[in-house]
This record gives sequence, C-alpha cells and structure tokens, in this order.
Amino acid sequence: MATGFPGYGQILLPARRLQSRSTTLERVKNSEEIMEILEAYDLTGSYRAAAELAGCDHHTVARYVKMRAAGQQPDRRRHRTRQIDDYLPKIEELVVRSQGKIRADVVHKRITAMGFTGGERTTRRTVAEAKAQFRAGRRRVYRPWVTEPGLWLQYDFGDGPVIKGRKTTLFCAWLAWSRFRVVIPIWDKTLPTVTACLDATFRRIGGVPAYVLTDNEKTVTTDHIAGIAVRNPDVVEVARHYGTTIRTCVPADPETKGGSESTVKIAKADLVPKDVNLREHYQTFGELEAACRQFGEEVNSRVHKATRRKPVERLAEEQQRLHPLPKSAFTAAFGTTRRVAWDSTISVEAVRYSVPHQLIDTRVWARFHGDELIVTAVDEHGPAREVARHQRGQPGSPVLDDTHYPPREDKNTDRTPRATSADEAAFLALGPGAASWLVEAAAAGVRRIKAKMAEAVALAKLHSAPDVDRALGTAAVTGRFADADLLSILDYQASHEHTEPTRRSEDHSLQPGTGAWSSFGRTTTDISEFDESDLT
Repeated sequence: MATGFPGYGQILLPARRLQSRSTTLERVKNSEEIMEILEAYDLTGSYRAAAELAGCDHHTVARYVKMRAAGQQPDRRRHRTRQIDDYLPKIEELVVRSQGKIRADVVHKRITAMGFTGGERTTRRTVAEAKAQFRAGRRRVYRPWVTEPGLWLQYDFGDGPVIKGRKTTLFCAWLAWSRFRVVIPIWDKTLPTVTACLDATFRRIGGVPAYVLTDNEKTVTTDHIAGIAVRNPDVVEVARHYGTTIRTCVPADPETKGGSESTVKIAKADLVPKDVNLREHYQTFGELEAACRQFGEEVNSRVHKATRRKPVERLAEEQQRLHPLPKSAFTAAFGTTRRVAWDSTISVEAVRYSVPHQLIDTRVWARFHGDELIVTAVDEHGPAREVARHQRGQPGSPVLDDTHYPPREDKNTDRTPRATSADEAAFLALGPGAASWLVEAAAAGVRRIKAKMAEAVALAKLHSAPDVDRALGTAAVTGRFADADLLSILDYQASHEHTEPTRRSEDHSLQPGTGAWSSFGRTTTDISEFDESDLT
C-alpha cells in the first residue's frame, strides 16, 4: 500500500467502509458518496485507484469526474426514459387548464384511457412535478410595504363565537404604521353597524387616517365594471363625513390586506372558544365585548416582533398625523331610520319599542348593539342624543317603558270624575265628597243621579258648601242614596254640630248587671218567700 500520498490516512477508514459495499450492482450515489469518490480521485489521480478506494466501478469515477470538469452537478440524477414521458404533454395541458388545481387521480383516469399502463403512484409524482413547474412560472413576487404614519387603516370581518344559538361576527381593524388593533363584536354586517364600528374605531385610535382599506362587501362596493369598483353612495357619504377615502382590495385577493387578515386570525385564535385556548363559551354578548376589550389591551401593550415596540406607544406618535375627528358621528352610525307612530312606538324586526311621546311623528335612528336596541334622535341644530334603550324583544310582544308616556290614571282603578257640563261642574265644585258620592252612586246603579246632584247644589245655597260636601261623603261611605237621605244627614250634622261627645268615666261600666241571675237554680216556692225588699 502506497503510504507516500499526502492525506491518505485521512480517507483510509471511509475507504475501507466503502469497500465493504457491493460493487456488482450499480446504484445511484448520494451526495456524500459522490464527494468521497471525487476526493479519492483527487488523491490518487487514477480512475481505477480511486474506484478501488471508493468501492465502486472505475467508469463511475470517470463519469463523476467528467461531470465536475464540465461544470455539472454530479449529485443530480440523470433523467431516465419512463413510460409516462409519452403522456407528459397531456398532463401539462390538464395542469395548465385547471390552473394547477386538478387532482392526480383525475389525471390518471385520463391517461389510462389513452393507453397508459403504469401505476397511479407514478402519475401522482409526475403531476406534482408539473404543478411545481406551473407555480414556479407564475410565482407571485412580493415587495415589502413601507407604511407611513396616519395613512392606512385596514378592516375585515371574521366568524365569531356562537352565543345562545346565534352566530356573531368580529370586526377587526388594523392601523398599519403603529400596528394598533381594534376588535369589536357585532351581530350583522349592515351599513349602520359597519359605520358604527368605524366611528368607534376612529375614536379609539384618536383620529381618522387618510385611507381605509377593506373587502368588496356590498356595503362598500355595489358592482365591478371593467375591473373598476363602483362604490356604494352611502359609504361615500360616510367617508366624506369623516374626511377619509374608502379603498377596496382586488376581489378574492386577501393578500392585499394582510394586516387585517392577520388580525382576524389572531382574534379568532384567542376569542373563539376552542380546545387550543380552553376558553369557556360566552353566555351573553356583554361577556364577548369585555373579552374583546381585554384582547385589545393585551395585544396593543405587547412588543411587536416587527417594530420591537408596543403598538400603543407608536399610536401616540401616529395620532399627530391623523385627521381630527368630527364632533358628531355620521347619522348612519345610529342605525336605520324609523318614524315614531301615534302610539309613541317604532317597529324594528316586527317588534314595537316605545320612545318618548315628545317624538311622535318624527324620525329617529335605531340599531342593535348586542342584545339591546339603542334609539337615537338627531336634532337639526343640536347633537345626537340617545332617547331610549331596550332589551331585544320578541314579535307580538311590544317592549314599553312607562317613563316614555305622560302620567295617566290606572285603568284598573276607578276613574276620576271630570265635568262635561255646567251642572256637573257645579256639583263637583262642592268638593271631594261630591266626587266620591258620584262614583259610589254610579257603581250602585242609583236612579235619578242628575236630579239628586241638582238637589245637592240647591242645598248648598241653604247650607254651606263644606257641609253639603261632608254630607255627600258620609252618604257615599254609608251607601245612603235615597231621596231624603242627604237632607236627613244635613239635619243630623246641624243638630250635633256643637254637641260634645259623651265620654264615660272609669266608674261607669257597660257590662250588664247580674240581678237577673239571682233566681238561677232556685224553685218557684223559694222565690215567693222573698220580700220585694230583698230585690232592691
């Protein structure tokens, strides 16, 4: 063994290890084996000597050395002719027609019908290679987005948790430069709800950005003509009110608003009850609102991995570049308009809700926030004000608040007499006793009530009005409604007006005497023997 070669001892052990391999069966070498073969050739300078050291055929050594000299990669496999190669044009055609989405089993059925006899595994590998080449030729190239303070706000919607069988939605907003996130739970995605969420977001971040980016919802985009989005005129009014511009991303392309998409993903992972977060199911909408507020405080107070700063700290700097907020919110943020009916109610989702009676025949705004209906009135010259708040009702059962109506008599109690003529006014002017007499006499079905009322007015000219009123009250309490009862009561009151009531002393008792019991248990003969003096 030649020991004069420098470094021979360094490859002695791997060479002996390779020599133990079978040299009768040629197989594909891996990268490590190819490097050992080339290293052995560099040491020996001979194909046969290197083959003996590497444990392979000298033709293999020669092939790898020539490939290296030609600048080729020795570890790249050579393409061998396969049975499926005759069907490659058809496979590529199917992949291109399906935009790289066709399944391998569908391709296998197609080429099998054309005469292919190979296995489905071969087809799957070939289809995977064709799809990889298709994606490589159409790979989307991204450019880093350099944000600017006060410029962009993105928002999107995500599926929220289910509360009492009803599905909620998460409104997720993301301020691009500061990475500040806002999550608001909602029941629907109507324009009043979206406007209210935007107003709440602007007020939470302390200003209005120059642009607002979102999806092509019907509340924002009504149609596309020649690739141009046609804006909803209502949302244009909203944007004009707040001094911003609504922009939409390319349809079906969520990558153009990755910030809000990431916010939706993070919010759903933390707020929606799942096995990974072990969060309990929400019992009320208020619990979900509290969880969203807590989520916002946590993510905005945490150091962001991209900026290495807390979003709430960067927001303080970005607020200097935001547009000022209008004093009042856009009216659409208050909900949909409703006209107050004659009974001081509005109808929302087939349920009638009461509002203050001063708003009858005017228009108000109503919207649901959680399980509550909020009714807002917007005056022409004054700010918006909340006029009513109700719990969500059920159709057929109106939701009323007694404070929305003026005080009135209870229908379950007796009515208060009100004069409708001069004679009635003269009678009721006698006092409360007269009113009580009229109520009781009417309830008792007394005849000739009007004649007796005229008689009482006439007696008030002979007697004083307080005396007649007192007599009428006594008659009402005692139930005396006959023709002469009122005059009799007046005579009794006149005769006993200055009579002091009789008060018995302690020496007098109302207990009857016991003299009648003296003969109890005695015979008649015994009684006759008594003298009359004994009974005195």
